[in-house]
Amino acid sequence: MAKTLVIVAHPDIGNSRINAAWINALSDLPDVTVHDLYENYPCRVLDIELEQGLVDQHDRIVLQFPFQWYSCPPLLKQWLDEVFTSGWAYGPGGHALEGKTLAIAVSTFSRAADYQRDSRYGRNIEDLTSPFEVTALRVGMRYQPGFFLHSSSDYSDAELSESAQQYRAFIAQGY
Repeated sequence: MAKTLVIVAHPDIGNSRINAAWINALSDLPDVTVHDLYENYPCRVLDIELEQGLVDQHDRIVLQFPFQWYSCPPLLKQWLDEVFTSGWAYGPGGHALEGKTLAIAVSTFSRAADYQRDSRYGRNIEDLTSPFEVTALRVGMRYQPGFFLHSSSDYSDAELSESAQQYRAFIAQGY
């Protein structure tokens, strides 16, 4: 089985029902490492060697985050900027990510119907998350379709449990 690194970037995981449930659903999966950026870097100073080492040890990378202003939380953007460096991730001598797989797991507050070209935001969720796909392509990774949960505030405990099990299957089956 391929080793999977789940990079969690939720600025307030203690008050998150969705992302916390997703993390819990992964807790006993073999070959899955869950790495919470906000927990590990409360001062927002990343250990680049440690982060690159984690990525090196895994075949699949999943970026898990709540959708904020049609993007990822700032620490995840910082992580991408500082970890996917020239000479390591791309450019001369930069081939560390080639052949690995990248996927995203995203929770949104808005309804799924809002993410349609003819609806509220005028874009679908794939359009809005396409920078992650382009990033994967730029560094030689394979991009897999994401795992999305919309209307995050509307889920009952039973529905949330079902979502967590679906997420677990998404990770366990290699997306």
